[in-house]
Amino acid sequence: MASNAPRTLRCAIYTRKSTEHGLELEFNSLDAQREACESYIKSQASLGWKVLPQPYDDPAFSGGNLERPALKQLLKDIEAGKVDVVVVYKIDRLTRSLADFAKLVEAFDARSISFVAVTQQFNTTTSMGRLTLNVLLSFAQFERELSSERVRDKVAASRRKGKWTGGTVPLGYEARDKKLVINPTEADTVRTIFRRYIQLQSFGRLVADLDRHGIVTKRRNTKVKKFNGGIPFTYGPLAHFLKNRIYIGETGHGGKWYPGEHKAIIDRKTFDKVQELLALGTNKRKVKRSESGALLMGKLFDDRGNAMSPSFSSKNGVRYKFYVSSALLRGRKLEAGSFARVPATNIELAVINAMRERLKIDTAVLDADVISNYVARAELSNRAVQITTSPAAKIRSNQISIPWQVRRPGSASIVEADGGCQPDAKLVQATVRAHAWLRHLANNRFATVEALAAFVNLHPKLVRQELRYAFLAPTITEAIIVGNQPATLSLARIPKTLPLTWSEQRRALGF
Repeated sequence: MASNAPRTLRCAIYTRKSTEHGLELEFNSLDAQREACESYIKSQASLGWKVLPQPYDDPAFSGGNLERPALKQLLKDIEAGKVDVVVVYKIDRLTRSLADFAKLVEAFDARSISFVAVTQQFNTTTSMGRLTLNVLLSFAQFERELSSERVRDKVAASRRKGKWTGGTVPLGYEARDKKLVINPTEADTVRTIFRRYIQLQSFGRLVADLDRHGIVTKRRNTKVKKFNGGIPFTYGPLAHFLKNRIYIGETGHGGKWYPGEHKAIIDRKTFDKVQELLALGTNKRKVKRSESGALLMGKLFDDRGNAMSPSFSSKNGVRYKFYVSSALLRGRKLEAGSFARVPATNIELAVINAMRERLKIDTAVLDADVISNYVARAELSNRAVQITTSPAAKIRSNQISIPWQVRRPGSASIVEADGGCQPDAKLVQATVRAHAWLRHLANNRFATVEALAAFVNLHPKLVRQELRYAFLAPTITEAIIVGNQPATLSLARIPKTLPLTWSEQRRALGF
């Protein structure tokens, strides 16, 4: 008789509720769903059905996606072979998306899992049962999308009437009875930030000023720690803050702004003045992110661990490339390392030359390939550039150190000799860049000077002029790099046409 007993089928009950409303009740919707499912499983006891004690409950989770903790745990248990039957109250408790349902059915079929909705009788093993499921899910998805449209329309209509419809409460206000009410203490902070920006007219100086006075973002009490606020301002949040029209008593929706029910904190004259300054770009230093492929992008860091991003500035039609600490880009200058900004050509050539010398790399290998293949990380300090090589370098020690010297705060120069010398940064950059360009032309990376000029975004005439620095006598080049060249020697003093012989060059340049 024992051999005729049905096989035990382990039944997992899954429940879900879309909102938090009613969850505080002693007997809520999740309890009702579970009770109905347990009753159904008991009715199938003769077939060997048995309830698993593990609850799979997702309170306040949408059925529009699969990002639900209990559902993920259920799928893990199915994969581990702990479940035979999945039981839900209605099919829309499992999902309201046809695409997601197809994924779930595939997962169920892979493990031969049966699926039951106790209030909707069907059999997933037949084509008619699957058709019934798809029809039910189509209506469930339609209902979800219809509800979303109704909510969006209601929010849009409310915003047009100036009503607060929820969301992140900005600094200076509190949400009371579904309305924005001014917080007097925070409102004074808002006015101070607007007033100080008009006075300083610089994000960098404003961030430093706010730090000195201990002014931070709005503090909130949320379950997610990273949303609690109370952190120092950076450029991005500060720019959004100064453009927020809520502070002049307006509410926005879909890119349009309407008179709001809440009171303004900033008068329109002050707000318009701030917008004018923002539009004119009154920051004296305009640094732009470079869209060209910087060789050390993603691999160069300062000595505080901040990534150094490629940037450039333009002067008199000439583009100067830099690497800038991400701390500086966020407005946190005090968090930057020894160098917040460094000329791109200088640091790239220093790394490339060191790698070529240490690894004996053939001159036919492109500079970009040297860094891409052999450099894993480069860290810039006030004394040296510490290079961490990749496994492809195949050397015993994966650390290479290059001397680096401070010329003045915010600038750097490569050092090969006497630490007391003061190289001319512009002259060094022009010389190093000329040698790099000459190597590219010699390696046939660029067929013509015009192609090279197009790549570096400079006029071919300027490239030809600067290439002459690659043909200076070795003693002149060494003096420029070290910084012990004659005081009269500068970019302006080097003639556009130089003698071919090095002895005549030295005489012409005062050596």
